[in-house]
Amino acid sequence: MAERVDLASATDQEIVALAREGREAAYRELIRRYERPVFSLVLRMVRDRQLAEDLAQETFIKALNAIATYKPEYKFSSWIFKIANNAAIDHLRRRDLDTLSLDGSPNATTADEIEATALQVGDRTQGPLAELESRELGSAIEEAIGRLRPEYRSCILLRHVEGMAYEEIAQLLDLPLGTVKTYIHRARNELRGHLAHLRD
Repeated sequence: MAERVDLASATDQEIVALAREGREAAYRELIRRYERPVFSLVLRMVRDRQLAEDLAQETFIKALNAIATYKPEYKFSSWIFKIANNAAIDHLRRRDLDTLSLDGSPNATTADEIEATALQVGDRTQGPLAELESRELGSAIEEAIGRLRPEYRSCILLRHVEGMAYEEIAQLLDLPLGTVKTYIHRARNELRGHLAHLRD
């Protein structure tokens, strides 16, 4: 590969090849490209800005230390997102982290972060009474999702908050498609059970 490479126009695979050679600029370019997406994914999972920053940093350290294990036939984004997701799930398992917040994480400091961590329930254009009912329902849903196993929580968030297809979730989490569907099915059943008291 040429000594001087335009990193901004290089593919992820080209940059990874340079990173494997120990090129500091290549490491910086990978971080520049994926810092925000990785942070956003982790923030959705743990719902705490400072913690998400720490886990995102941990993700990049792990990724750069393991860069030699990356297989170029796979998308780099999927590989690093998997590392980020695993870091978040490991933390959730250790801490049994707090439940989802309808209004976003209390640690969110910008409108974008509040939007990224908010769980929408119902129509935001509805009247005050209906909005209050939606918020009460949302609180119950938050609590119910918080009680799910981390694996189920991860899948249900990626499906219903991130809007990912089953196939995308399977690729991201490196799980068989059938397992993803099973996790989401079980998560929905558990949520129905937790929320049964709300039915008239």
